Amino acid sequence: MKAIVVDAPGDERVLRLGELPSPRAGPEDLRLRVVATGVNRADLLQRQGLYPPPPGASAILGLECAGEVVEIGSEVVGWRKGERAMALLAGGGYAEEVVVPAVCAMPVPDAFSWDEAAATPEVFLTVFLNVFELGALSPGGSVLVHGGGSGIGTAAIALVREAGGRVLVTAGSDAKCERCRQLGASLAVNYKTQNFAAEVRKATGGRGVEVVLDSIGAPYLADNLASLAVGGRLVLIGLMGGAKAEIALGELLLRRLQVIGSTLRARPAHEKGLIIEHFLERFGEALRAGRLRPLVDRVLPLAEAAEAHRAMKASEHFGKIVLRVA
Repeated sequence: MKAIVVDAPGDERVLRLGELPSPRAGPEDLRLRVVATGVNRADLLQRQGLYPPPPGASAILGLECAGEVVEIGSEVVGWRKGERAMALLAGGGYAEEVVVPAVCAMPVPDAFSWDEAAATPEVFLTVFLNVFELGALSPGGSVLVHGGGSGIGTAAIALVREAGGRVLVTAGSDAKCERCRQLGASLAVNYKTQNFAAEVRKATGGRGVEVVLDSIGAPYLADNLASLAVGGRLVLIGLMGGAKAEIALGELLLRRLQVIGSTLRARPAHEKGLIIEHFLERFGEALRAGRLRPLVDRVLPLAEAAEAHRAMKASEHFGKIVLRVA
């Protein structure tokens, strides 16, 4: 099968289209003929040798895909050959075929294109897990999400809006801030020109937000804590800005704050399956009705994976970048 090959860690130029053996499906797996795959920041880290796949996972890049079911494991029920599936992967999406535990796959809503389906699993499930399950956002509650114009950010705006909550975001330009507001963000702060903690406190009448979803890490820690309401939760899902920072423990005690570290990729399949089950219980109807759908910025052929990585590194996109495989 054709797949993107990384011969050695490096910049986007190390990505090349090559031939690799097709993966083998086990009794609890589905084999998909991949039509499209989403691009995520984690792919850039893995390409650089900074985010290796979990033990047993495919070394091929790609944490989500959409495709046609072409093989069904002997212990799998509820799927038929030819059905459209979108899947959360531990790896392997940048290829013509992928094998995934059946519990990590979801039916593609009829209203979704292949590209929209490929752009859904990683970001929507990441937001659901970290904002609604770990972050325990209450009905009508508020959340601050960094990177409002990213795939995670646009998915968070959609999910929190659907749940009746209030979402505040940061973004790197006035234009991106305006687009976030158009999507439904109640506050969008240009982090290059404004202090987001001060703006969040102002926008919430000094109270702060219930949840902060952060992928930046160290340089944002103090302002993230300052943005939280009493009893609030900071959920850390990335370290793009750095991994080490000092924390004022007294502030955590006095204001009853929680700092939660979270990853999705390394979780075992049965945990991912439960997350998907809970997500569909809460948001499945909105997904099927088309009220929830990803914002796809651009679609490139698989052979142009390097250009997709370059564009993401430069933050040229708003929403998701997708690679068309078939």
